[in-house]
Amino acid sequence: MTKTYVGGCHCGAVRYEADLDLSQGTVRCNCSICRKARTWLIGVDGGSFRLLKGEDALGTYSFGAQQIQHLFCRNCGIKSFGRVKLPEGKEMVAVLISCLDNVSD
Repeated sequence: MTKTYVGGCHCGAVRYEADLDLSQGTVRCNCSICRKARTWLIGVDGGSFRLLKGEDALGTYSFGAQQIQHLFCRNCGIKSFGRVKLPEGKEMVAVLISCLDNVSD
């Protein structure tokens, strides 16, 4: 069941909401950066994600093929979501489960 979740970084400078169906499955990414950060995420269509505040607080880190924007709060350093544009032009957002409010492990 799709539900709107709210989340963000540790200091609150970055806040967003996303329409997610957690029952559809989540991912523990095993790329080099996500493996070190123990990243647990869910991918959503860009239209299901809304940045509420903090665009100006975001920093970007990309590596390898430079396709994924690993976004983090420049104030507290927390990476709460990332963006990628697929080859066909569709934008996807990777939302970190650990940064959602009121979601237990």
